[in-house]
Amino acid sequence: MFYFTIDILGTIAFAISGVLVAMEKKLDLFGVLIIAFVTAIGGGTLRDFLIGNTPVVWMRDSVYVITIVITVVFAILFVNQLKYLRKSLFLFDTIGIGLYTLVGVEKGTEAGLSPIMCIALGTITASFGGVIRDILCNEIPVIFRKEIYATACILGAASYFLFRTLPIKENYAYIAAILMVIGLRIIAVKYKIRLPNIYRKES
Repeated sequence: MFYFTIDILGTIAFAISGVLVAMEKKLDLFGVLIIAFVTAIGGGTLRDFLIGNTPVVWMRDSVYVITIVITVVFAILFVNQLKYLRKSLFLFDTIGIGLYTLVGVEKGTEAGLSPIMCIALGTITASFGGVIRDILCNEIPVIFRKEIYATACILGAASYFLFRTLPIKENYAYIAAILMVIGLRIIAVKYKIRLPNIYRKES
């Protein structure tokens, strides 16, 4: 139940981020729904295909689709309350990657994968929905820019296995790793910490 709750919260957070991007692009209602949907389930769909967990989870459990639809309606109705669009988008996107990173790690652990593969699976789960969203909305995906995004997922997922070595409950290690991803992303943006640019400036 704990992991299911985290998964649903991640779905809600990513669906809202999808709605915000779609409305910023002035898409129609169907477009908003599609962008919210692919943002929320894109990473999880790829994850399930990679580990052979088919039919993918949202096809087996209608609660995910219902959650996305309800979230879209809620976000549209209260979009004016979600002030400062960019800040709201950043917030929900950051919460989403934190939650989904650990959902992916947990799925990898259940599949008996090594910690390195679990970290990769967590990063894919957290990042791929945003990649699809940005491509469909004609944006360069955040993961391909200099911003600390996938790096936060990788470090947060790795911290989970570190926390598991400590004498604390597994749920606490899980929550601590989620907060690690979210914290790293917020700190990186706040203090403009970015990955180095490999391109030299023209003289």
